[in-house]
Amino acid sequence: MNSKNVLCLAITLLLIGGPVMADQSNIEEVKAQVEEVIRANIEWPFPEKDTVRLFSSVAEDPSLFIFHPDSKSTIIGYEPFRKMAEGFFMQPEMKPLGTEIKDLRINLSASGDCAWWSCILDDWGEYRGKAYFWKNARWTGVMEKRDGVWKIFQMHFSFASDAETDDASDSGEK
Repeated sequence: MNSKNVLCLAITLLLIGGPVMADQSNIEEVKAQVEEVIRANIEWPFPEKDTVRLFSSVAEDPSLFIFHPDSKSTIIGYEPFRKMAEGFFMQPEMKPLGTEIKDLRINLSASGDCAWWSCILDDWGEYRGKAYFWKNARWTGVMEKRDGVWKIFQMHFSFASDAETDDASDSGEK
């Protein structure tokens, strides 16, 4: 290979790899952006029920998919999610009181436009006068950066099947 071909190859590799290398050098900044979207999705009720923050965290299209711990509340698509949030979370009887994200792990794709996470979630409050408490819920999700904005496309909440019911419960009892 002559020096002109080597130079062309080097420039091509730099141009192709440049965006990925730029994302790698900013990996902590990108992870912080992803974490903010995760927190916006679960911490939106505090201090007031900020649905703008909640809705801005998810994909506003039919590809949104959410598994909840029970068999009745799987959500497919943005509109069902919006209706559930407005119809359930916005009720005066729903009083979120706190949330804690533990052991958060965020991973990024090589291209820097896809992220996935896992964590342990404690989430508690009161609904119709009864306490609810998700303790040690496993929360995973996938998000994509579209038009420069991170959006959640898939989430999964579950409890370990071998955990005692007092330790992992969505029954409403604390």
